[in-house]
Amino acid sequence: MVEFVVNGKTVSSGSDADTPLLWVIRDELKLKGTKFGCGIALCGACTVHIEGTATRSCVIPVSAVAGKSITTIEGLDEEGNHPMQKAWIDAQVPQCGYCQSGQIMQAASLLDKNPTPSDDEIVTAMSGNLCRCMAYTRIKKAVKMASGGDA
Repeated sequence: MVEFVVNGKTVSSGSDADTPLLWVIRDELKLKGTKFGCGIALCGACTVHIEGTATRSCVIPVSAVAGKSITTIEGLDEEGNHPMQKAWIDAQVPQCGYCQSGQIMQAASLLDKNPTPSDDEIVTAMSGNLCRCMAYTRIKKAVKMASGGDA
């Protein structure tokens, strides 16, 4: 058994030690906001925070998170009032929605580390998160709005 904290609650998993954290989150814990995209940490759809750092959960074995704190999109703010979530709506970012949770988690991590990023810093930080709908301009706008910068 591997014990860790998800969204403030202590949980345990009986999955094999090498089971990707993504599948534990989705299948065991039934938190469906974190998505499967590529399975090789290239698209960002599975992004969660591990100890506050944006991390691709599809390549992290559950054994690697023993005793650690994980935040999923469901735990960012239960009411959807995180500044990034609010800016996401205000900037009208959503289209198909598949990448949203990973994009929001990546952006929230950026703002935690750098509350007023430049355009270049936003582009660099978000470059590992793919959007099939090509909403990159609106994503950057939302990050700027959440940081209090001009969008």
